[in-house]
Amino acid sequence: MQRQIDYYFSLLSPWTYLGHELFLSIAARHGCTINYLPVPLRSVFDETGGLPLPKRHPVRQRYRILELQRWRERRGKALNLFPRHFPLDIALADRALIAATLAGKDPGAFMERVLAGVWAQELDLSQHGLVIEMADASGLDGQALVGQAESEAVAARYAASSEAAVKAGVFGAPSYVLGGEVFWGQDRLELLDDALASGRAPYSTEAKA
Repeated sequence: MQRQIDYYFSLLSPWTYLGHELFLSIAARHGCTINYLPVPLRSVFDETGGLPLPKRHPVRQRYRILELQRWRERRGKALNLFPRHFPLDIALADRALIAATLAGKDPGAFMERVLAGVWAQELDLSQHGLVIEMADASGLDGQALVGQAESEAVAARYAASSEAAVKAGVFGAPSYVLGGEVFWGQDRLELLDDALASGRAPYSTEAKA
């Protein structure tokens, strides 16, 4: 039976960006399908006790900068630590991605372009024209996707995503959920790879030692 990985993410997350390419390769190597689930991360934080970046203690903010430098080197990705347009409203790109999935399209390449646009190219991906351009460059119909981004179906899916994420045990991005087991953070990708390779049963929070 083909396995599915539920992929909860934010297109504004540098960690999603750093892990996205590797995640796609892991999923492809193990023959997994990907259920793409963009979430408005602030609402997930509000529900699970997380804090948006500006409200975190300066010690945590400084450590984040160290980790970004370590992981951009480890993953071999170009990444600006302080991109010009961060933070920005990424909801349009999120909804365009949902529109692509509802149309049966693979949004993986579009997602990579948007993430790189924010973190490597310092683009303002809240702009309709840039979202359309990214979609077109990924082999999708950008004008159609942006047009569908405001549809009732897309709005309902996006509005429900936070609740679905919390119900699945997700509290941050990116999170990869395999058989109900949550792998939080791109630094858990190697553990996800191991779980897929071994075929082991998912670990449970109810498991006995």
